[in-house]
Amino acid sequence: MMDTTKKIAALFDFDGVVVDTEPQYTVFWDKQGLKYLSEKDFGRRIKGQTLTQIFDGYFAGMPEVQRQITEDLNRFESQMTFEFMPGVVEFMEQLRDHRIGIAIVTSSNDQKMRHVYRAYPELRDWVDHILTSDFFTHSKPHPECFLLGATVFNTTPENCVVFEDSFHGLEAARRAGMKIVGLCTTNPREAIVDKANVVISDFTKFNIADFKDLFE
Repeated sequence: MMDTTKKIAALFDFDGVVVDTEPQYTVFWDKQGLKYLSEKDFGRRIKGQTLTQIFDGYFAGMPEVQRQITEDLNRFESQMTFEFMPGVVEFMEQLRDHRIGIAIVTSSNDQKMRHVYRAYPELRDWVDHILTSDFFTHSKPHPECFLLGATVFNTTPENCVVFEDSFHGLEAARRAGMKIVGLCTTNPREAIVDKANVVISDFTKFNIADFKDLFE
């Protein structure tokens, strides 16, 4: 049950939620899967995982491969385009107008986010906190990252809404005991409809009234 004495917070995953970068990452990781593992559709398999988690799960004992992938990924991310998801900027403005806390909670590391800040220095003014993988011990689907999101606002999980697109992220939000808005940007609607309170395509038809309805 919502604690009316505590702050309400919106916790946003980044890729596939705030920015539409997932197709670019899919291309990159599909190439790595084919090159090093002879696996197709590898990009979809690792959605929502940190680089450490990917290395531990698929490239353990392959230090040279890990080094090369890291170099290639850093180069790739420095050249990526970061297009905001339709309606997300306007929705964040509504949240700020209603004094709702906003945090980005992402599996990306600080180095990747520095590329984002160069493209959009104003991003850090739009949100209260940006929590990257460098803040966490455990990766999604562990709930640690979202629970930290509640902690930085001195609030409870019941007062938090998570915006997520990946299976790992949706599961992390569920384990954290938070309300969930799923975005069908990475997976089809039918694949995540049972994993979220609400499923949306983007933020063009989701507003502050819809957000508040989640607490009714």
